[in-house]
Amino acid sequence: MKRVQRILLAIDSLIDSAMFQGGRRARELYEDYSTFMERFHVSGVARVGVELCCEALTLGLLGGVVAMALASSAFQMTSDDNWLKQTDLAVTFLDRYGAEVGQRGIKHDDAVPLEQYPDHLIKAVLATEDRRFYDHFGIDVVGTMRALTVNARSSGVVQGGSSITQQLAKNLFLSNERTITRKINEAFLALWLERHLTKRDILKLYLDRVYMGGGAFGIQAAAEFYFGKSVKDVTLAEAAMLAGLFKAPTKYAPHVNLPAARARANDVLNNLVDSGFMTESQIIAAQRNPATPIDRARETSPDWYLDYAYSEIRRLAQEGKLGDHRVLSVRSALDSNVQKRAEEVIETNLREQGRSYHAKQAAAVVMEPDGAVRAIVGGRDYGASQFNRATDAARQPGSSFKPYVYLTALMSGKFKPTTIVTDRPTCIGNYCVHNYSGGYAGSMPLAMALAKSLNTIAIQLSQAIGGGDSRIGRAKIIDTCRRLGITTPLEDTPSLPVGQSDVIPLEHSAAYGAFVNGGKKVTPYAAVEIRNRQGDLLYRHDRDAPPQKQAVPYDKVVELAGMMKKVVEEGTGKRAQLGEGIDVIGKTGTTNGYKDAWFCGYSGTMGGCVWYGNDDNDPMNNMTGGTLPAGTWHDIMAYAHQGATLKPIVGLKPDPKGATAAVNANVVKPLELGAPQRPATLSKGAVDALDAIQSKLKTLGGKQGALEGPAPVGAEGPQRDARRGDDGVIR
Repeated sequence: MKRVQRILLAIDSLIDSAMFQGGRRARELYEDYSTFMERFHVSGVARVGVELCCEALTLGLLGGVVAMALASSAFQMTSDDNWLKQTDLAVTFLDRYGAEVGQRGIKHDDAVPLEQYPDHLIKAVLATEDRRFYDHFGIDVVGTMRALTVNARSSGVVQGGSSITQQLAKNLFLSNERTITRKINEAFLALWLERHLTKRDILKLYLDRVYMGGGAFGIQAAAEFYFGKSVKDVTLAEAAMLAGLFKAPTKYAPHVNLPAARARANDVLNNLVDSGFMTESQIIAAQRNPATPIDRARETSPDWYLDYAYSEIRRLAQEGKLGDHRVLSVRSALDSNVQKRAEEVIETNLREQGRSYHAKQAAAVVMEPDGAVRAIVGGRDYGASQFNRATDAARQPGSSFKPYVYLTALMSGKFKPTTIVTDRPTCIGNYCVHNYSGGYAGSMPLAMALAKSLNTIAIQLSQAIGGGDSRIGRAKIIDTCRRLGITTPLEDTPSLPVGQSDVIPLEHSAAYGAFVNGGKKVTPYAAVEIRNRQGDLLYRHDRDAPPQKQAVPYDKVVELAGMMKKVVEEGTGKRAQLGEGIDVIGKTGTTNGYKDAWFCGYSGTMGGCVWYGNDDNDPMNNMTGGTLPAGTWHDIMAYAHQGATLKPIVGLKPDPKGATAAVNANVVKPLELGAPQRPATLSKGAVDALDAIQSKLKTLGGKQGALEGPAPVGAEGPQRDARRGDDGVIR
């Protein structure tokens, strides 16, 4: 025991000694550290500087973390090693009748090497777009600060601050949407491009992809379009005119406004002198003898539609449905005549009535009930802004959202079109809704409530759908929207049933298509057939796309269609009526403060949505969906329905005159619709006969000869044969 005690006492002594020595050593180290740090002690102004540096380091680290988070989406876009190959498609587009309407992507076979570009052309582009291109790292800080200063002084956007690398990043990876997220991604992608490509590669890619007006993408295509020559042969005056197109292709397009194009070219020539690339004596000849383009005043390009169709082709390519083929010919569902008419109607209405209504922009979609997109107008001026408001803009739909609410109510089993509802003061918590008229109409059938577009009834339905809990009701309404193809985030707020959450016009149009096809989900599409360089069929929509699926109950959609027919016949959408024999369903929409005005509607043959508003959300002057939007829809559809085989709205008992027209495929006369004459079209029987003949020729191994070009889509439209002129008229 004594030995054990001595051992334990020795261990205790060692522990105590170690702790004492450790504590003393720690104190000595701390004193040495304090003595050492005393050498760095600062006070006064020096201390302020040190504190600022410390704060800057902290904020810098925090900013770096935030920057990495913001850059994640940009990094994902470049994660594929074949990122350039995926964007390097060469697509020729045909309309539904086989006529070539435009191109997108790069022409692989005849792209001119940068070494063969004239020196004065390269200098003109750099002097106008990015003078420090070879000096900056992808973002021109000096140029950006200068642009911000100039724009601040002028209270508007006078100069752009994006470098050529940033503009290329947008063209390669991004859309034209005006958001902070896009600008952030653009900056990161510009840095990434500078890291992976040389300056010459960046400049060449930019010149090959930039939009130059007139449907021409790339400066080589623009030289051919405007001057009928290769870019290798353009003169200094022509180079200045081409370089002037980058700022606003449509505004300065010489075939649209030659005086403006020449004035802009003169600015470019002065830029060459200001930047030191040329002397005044070198540009004086070009100033005295400005360029004269080829007369192409009558040529137009469906650019809004082609942008949408090209994005669809890129998606199919990325999904591997087109194999490794990159040179493609696409027959689309585009109706060129309807596209032109839609653009003309919108431009005319904005020019004549836009000022009084304080409306600067509009968008329209024309679609068949199976999703075939016939026309897209994404704004007033494609050259001024390529942002496609029809396919990318999320806007509040107002009362045009209510059919989703009413359909959900019908699906709940608690309501029928004849159910009596009461228009009365209605509140959910602190949220109280009011009708557009400001009063209350009392009791009426549910169908009449939709025709009158009563806000109180829509809110009451959301409560009733959820068994008294409006949140449950709104969740069911959102589920209905998702079934019909609405993908935009829908905010679950008490005002959701009256359309206070954003939708995209293209998706809104597709969802309405289900109301006339018996409740099948409509997926918009542009590509009908896709062939490779050799003419081999790679993709056909009716063969390769998933079939339409029943999204909502057939019987409930039929009930809703009957209610929406009353909106056009007796309610707010009367201006959309197409005359006897053509049944139309639809709904108007107007948001608070008149920031958005809509009309969405369909016949059994085709339909879509029309939207008016302002990009900056400025309120319009008392424009409602039943005024200019409904009138615009009528003017477009009246033209589009000429010569079309009239189809009934699924489930509705058609008007006797309409039924007769549908059976006999009678041609609807322009005077009956109040629309200008549309070019002559073929009947469905003629189209079927031509299809049969073409199939027979292929079976026999014969050449297509007079049947050159793909078979047409649908029952109307001129064939591409020797008798058809460039304007589509059969002669």
